[in-house]
Amino acid sequence: MIVGTAGHIDHGKTALLQALTGQAGDRRREERERGMTIDLGYLYAALEPGAVLTGFIDVPGHERFTHNMLAGAQGIDLMLLVVAADDGVMPQTREHLAIVELLGIPQALIAISKCDRVESARVQDVRAQIEALLAPGPYAGAPQIALSSVTGEGVETLRQALLDAQKKVLQRNSGGGFRLGIDRAFSVAGAGIVVTGTALSGQVAVGDTLLLGPQGKPVRVRGLHAQNQSAEMAMAGQRVALNLSAERLALEQIHRGHWLLAEWLYAPTQRLDIEMHLLTSEPKAFEHFQPVHVHLGTQDVVGRVALLEGASLAPGGRMFAQLLLNSPIHAVKGDPLILRDQSAQRTLGGGRVLDPFAPTRQRRSPERLAQLQALAATDSLEAALPALLASSESGLDPRQLERQFNRPRITWALPPDVRLIDTRQGPLLFSAVRWESLKAPVLEDLARFHQLEPDQMGPDRDRLRRFTGTALDRPTFIRLLDELLASGVIVASGPWLHLPEHQVRLSAEDEALWQQLQPLFDEAGFDPPWVRALGHDEAVVRLLLRKMARLGLLHQVVRDLFYTEAMIHRLAAMLLQLAGQNPVIQVADFRDAVGLGRKRSIQILEYFDRLGLTRRVGDQRQIRYDNALAREEGH
Repeated sequence: MIVGTAGHIDHGKTALLQALTGQAGDRRREERERGMTIDLGYLYAALEPGAVLTGFIDVPGHERFTHNMLAGAQGIDLMLLVVAADDGVMPQTREHLAIVELLGIPQALIAISKCDRVESARVQDVRAQIEALLAPGPYAGAPQIALSSVTGEGVETLRQALLDAQKKVLQRNSGGGFRLGIDRAFSVAGAGIVVTGTALSGQVAVGDTLLLGPQGKPVRVRGLHAQNQSAEMAMAGQRVALNLSAERLALEQIHRGHWLLAEWLYAPTQRLDIEMHLLTSEPKAFEHFQPVHVHLGTQDVVGRVALLEGASLAPGGRMFAQLLLNSPIHAVKGDPLILRDQSAQRTLGGGRVLDPFAPTRQRRSPERLAQLQALAATDSLEAALPALLASSESGLDPRQLERQFNRPRITWALPPDVRLIDTRQGPLLFSAVRWESLKAPVLEDLARFHQLEPDQMGPDRDRLRRFTGTALDRPTFIRLLDELLASGVIVASGPWLHLPEHQVRLSAEDEALWQQLQPLFDEAGFDPPWVRALGHDEAVVRLLLRKMARLGLLHQVVRDLFYTEAMIHRLAAMLLQLAGQNPVIQVADFRDAVGLGRKRSIQILEYFDRLGLTRRVGDQRQIRYDNALAREEGH
């Protein structure tokens, strides 16, 4: 169990832990000189002989050091709220309580300290204050123990209450990837760099490789301590110290707020969707795009909050929101966070992470809000998945879901109606119904294309994707087309896609013009006329000849130079005849055979290279006998 203190400055938190554990909490010289806790203090003690060590995190109570308190409050199992009998409830008592409520810390004990300084009636007054303070929140009715760290009165009662609470500590998620927010980093002579923190999930063992900080630097675990004891393995819920090694690893590179993560979990983000709660004590509404400090794990970053369901949020209200951060952060679904004002002087509220990989577009759309509702309603991936898929036009990335929920895919139990679609950029999840429903609109759009462009065989894949206006990315759309092609409802003619019944015919005007041009091509043999020499409007002729090339009736060798299908076959036959005499075809031999100049001969040979009939080797050509045109010509 990990216990964290909370409460106003000078209410005796450090003295109480010393009376409870026999260990001094303020070990820094400046803390002893000033008589106040400035940074986090860490103590370990067995609450009874032979018991497992309990970890205690002593936090500063001064308002100037609330950011340090927040770094220590993340990941604790029980809050020990200390209220001095002489002062009673004070401002930092209220702020610390609000913070631990927002963080969702499961248990609380209340210690009324300094009872040796006041009369019993005053203790009863403070009890009443505390009851009123706790009544609206999750810690209503929490045990209150009156004590004195000086006389020792009530300390054993508190010890027993902690032992009872230890039996109720919930097991942390040790099945996900390892996550530890660093709160200290230091160097030990003979060992090297050591970092400490509370393990929030997963397990780690000596010899493991983890990724460190926003750059994801690989580090190796040389040794570790769990709950201040040397160990071979540590797990979620424990205070952990890790001795790290890596190439060129320096202490100056490691700071409070950095994360140590399992390699597959590393995915820094600067945009998160959250469920936000504004404290009732706030004097005014929270405005859209207001700047804030965000505390998550041991991190403290600045950013802005984009409200997703309105322009403002009233005190005490809840709303979906998106955090836009100035620095990369690590988070998984369910992580609690605290929001403080721009000057970092006041706690505004908090929330929990729903999606650490929030979208940049359509963030307020009904479909996106439906996804956030599903994420807010459950912590289970399997329970949220149907609603997530129902509101997703382009599928879900399972690798991103693994990181979002901290759940390796091997542990998933997918519903039977979910399909895993393999694309060239990786797998995607779709509901089977949704995936099949994407096919009919493609067929409808292709039929519409045929109506609009009856003289074209059809669009290629990219043009069809643009024509449909689909939300699918290119690899997913290509995968959808592959299934349609495999089923035969779409046919490919070269790069062109069309419905099986679609046939391209020239218009009456095109047919008439071709009747005039065809004799010119037939008479020209191997040297057809250029577009400009055909005696008609160049643009009209060029459009017709390109249209016929798409139909396979002509071949466009270079711009504005077209050969008939019959002439291309004759030229191919001549190439094959030359290859029969010598496997390597020289440009000069081909030039002499066709009776054309060298430039035109090279243009024709380069066209055959593009068709795949020939392969260029230096300035020579070789026949590719695996090509269909070569086989058609008799080989």
